[in-house]
Amino acid sequence: MPRPEKFTEERILDAAGALVAEGGPSSATITAIAAAMGAPNGSIYHRFRTRDALLGRLWLKKAAFFQDNFANALDHPDPRQAGLNAALSLPRSVRADFVGARIMLLYRREDFLGEGWPSGMQQEAARLGRQVTDALADITMRLFGNRTAASRQAAAFAVLDVPFAAVRRYVGAGEAPPLRVDSLIAAGFFAATGHQRAAPAS
Repeated sequence: MPRPEKFTEERILDAAGALVAEGGPSSATITAIAAAMGAPNGSIYHRFRTRDALLGRLWLKKAAFFQDNFANALDHPDPRQAGLNAALSLPRSVRADFVGARIMLLYRREDFLGEGWPSGMQQEAARLGRQVTDALADITMRLFGNRTAASRQAAAFAVLDVPFAAVRRYVGAGEAPPLRVDSLIAAGFFAATGHQRAAPAS
């Protein structure tokens, strides 16, 4: 029976994520990641050819978690509820993955690029970009019945800008946003979209 792998890709990414969340991308050197795991440097390079590839995979993993939650929240058939769920997906995702929240909200994607990503990772990053663009276009049409510049701006403010502003200062301070923040985000959503308050988000 083969022995279980000791230093898996998932474990390496978790160690790198903890270092980035604490000290920024520059703190996640191969040596530091290996030391955090009690592993030889070679175990890291066995999974990732370069540090850039490792950090890129970390960013993509965290971005996919946050963006998939956002996109899935929009599945609700009622447009108001869908938009509200999407707005509230950010504080909920922050609480579910606080390390990921610090990575996604305190740093830029460019901080993880280094010398560039392999083509497969570039394609995944492009897919994530399209996911947000497409989701925002869809909820704009559902909420306002059009995609004028004013409607796009209002939708982006309601489901992206308000939640981001509401949670970022807590994340920067090393704290998960309290539950009362959700009510403030909901109030901002309804004010920005001109809709009456819906039932509690599900």
